[in-house]
Amino acid sequence: MSPSHHFAEIIPLGDSAAVVRFGDSIDLSTHQSVRALYNSLSTSPPRGSLELVPAYATVTVYYDPLKSTFEEIRQDLQRAVELLETLPDSPPETVEIPVCYGGDFGPDLEHVAEFNRLSCDEVIEIHSSPVYLVYMLGFTPGFPYLGGLSERIATPRRTSPRLQIPAGSVGIAGNQTGIYPLQTPGGWQLIGRTPLALFRPDRSPSTILRAGDQVRFRPVKTFSEALDGMQIP
Repeated sequence: MSPSHHFAEIIPLGDSAAVVRFGDSIDLSTHQSVRALYNSLSTSPPRGSLELVPAYATVTVYYDPLKSTFEEIRQDLQRAVELLETLPDSPPETVEIPVCYGGDFGPDLEHVAEFNRLSCDEVIEIHSSPVYLVYMLGFTPGFPYLGGLSERIATPRRTSPRLQIPAGSVGIAGNQTGIYPLQTPGGWQLIGRTPLALFRPDRSPSTILRAGDQVRFRPVKTFSEALDGMQIP
């Protein structure tokens, strides 16, 4: 584990939550610290804890103030942080996501290409080449914030958000890429769509992606091609 574990800051959030902060940057080392602490606390939760929420550089612990105080939670979290270096890191799961790029599925693909002085085919090739890391889930249930987008296709959010974005839409916002699991408003630049349901409330687990997973996008022409012979997790 990274030495950055020793520099974790533990601060209160209101009167019923504590935040463990490993820094303020989005990088692999910080993510590994967040993931290790989240896994550790999931196995051995602090006294009175109710919910754990991992993010880019933090893990927030919500607790029952009638069962524990911030100082008691802080002590439990400090001990957990100090033990992280002895915990083995489990290998990530790699999930392939088929994507229909452009057209009605990706109405902003041409804008992303023009903004970066590339062709649409080049944007598709660049976007589908890396293996991305799921840093966190948030915004809506199952929405993955993915790290690893090439700066060559980084594009600012839309100045005017859309009121409805179809479920499965793949978007770019700055140097991030992600997938909308539900139909919601949003301001990301839409470059494609996947037929996979990322959020399935009738199943357990309800999301096919978790923080720490890896994602690879596979360009396809049609939804039929995307699902042909594919084993959906």
